[in-house]
Amino acid sequence: MVLSLWRKIRRTGRVAEPSPPVPEAAGAAVAELAGSVQIRHVDAGSCNGCEVEIGSAFGPVYDAERYGARLVAAPRHADALLVTGPVTRNMAVALRRTYEATPEPRVVVAVGDCARDCGVFAGAYGVAGAVRDVVPVDVEITGCPPRPEAIVAALRSLTGR
Repeated sequence: MVLSLWRKIRRTGRVAEPSPPVPEAAGAAVAELAGSVQIRHVDAGSCNGCEVEIGSAFGPVYDAERYGARLVAAPRHADALLVTGPVTRNMAVALRRTYEATPEPRVVVAVGDCARDCGVFAGAYGVAGAVRDVVPVDVEITGCPPRPEAIVAALRSLTGR
């Protein structure tokens, strides 16, 4: 059994997917980041559905790190911001400061429908708006919550792998 599996692995060899094209909307900043990207995640007021999927994207099954995307703890060490949720009034200033603390060239990725257009929280008292209303957004990932495959695909477009 083990020997036949080993033979199959040897016959098949390495299998890799081709790199996805760089999104046109992302522009020059994405092209400058090709290779590896250090990412700071910012929860601007989400329901945590997107955070679960981000955790899955960086977990052992989808393993976004193998494509050069790595989560970091400080915005000063980041190349990109991964923002989830609608921006609440309490988080608007914090998101702006995090954006300003991230060195250039920087990319902002809006993860999920709430980050893109406030989703089910649109018009709520405590919501300041979508992420693009507070900071410029380069890449948007659709879904409520987005699937880990979509998150990994967007991160692959940043790294070029």
